[in-house]
Amino acid sequence: MKKINGLTLAPIEACQEIKGMLFPPDLKFRQLVVTGPPGSGKTTLIKRIKGWPEEGYIDISVGGWWKSQAMALRPREVQLGLPFLGVKEALALFEPEWLSHYHDLTLETGRIRCPPLKRHFWDPDWVQRFVFEFLLPAPELVLERRLARARQGTHPVDQFLDLGHIRRQMQLFGEVAAQFQRSGMRVYVREDQDAAPWRIALDATGG
Repeated sequence: MKKINGLTLAPIEACQEIKGMLFPPDLKFRQLVVTGPPGSGKTTLIKRIKGWPEEGYIDISVGGWWKSQAMALRPREVQLGLPFLGVKEALALFEPEWLSHYHDLTLETGRIRCPPLKRHFWDPDWVQRFVFEFLLPAPELVLERRLARARQGTHPVDQFLDLGHIRRQMQLFGEVAAQFQRSGMRVYVREDQDAAPWRIALDATGG
């Protein structure tokens, strides 16, 4: 057991290997959805396993996001729009409003919408359709990578770089991962592309 980004994590036993990487044993390749803050390595991971090449965006405060086109093509990476107290529209963690006010913004977990559990034989099983990987490296490592990327000028999001800001991003994605698990969704956490996956322990989500 260990703690990162406010989560208590436990190892996943008997991982399977897919395209040279370790994954949970019950994951199917086409279920995989990878998310995490900017610079966490989502694109690199998806390219490594030859997943869908374009990043999707989902606003998790809008009901039915699990039916969107961005979720139809997998495995792929998605950027999340998160709901915050006092902010009408969801924010991705590279938008100007987030960058200007991140010290003061509090995640509004009550506005996060998650797929309904399957209750009848004819209902779509949205929960089983997806497995979310939250890619959450050490903030210091993300800062190092983004500083190197900034020198190349390839990513506009790297114009604003601050360790405290990156730590806050990691914390928020940890909160979302815990909320997804509380809602019955299938999630796990990976600290870096070459690291083994970890599951969220029940005591981390109040379960």
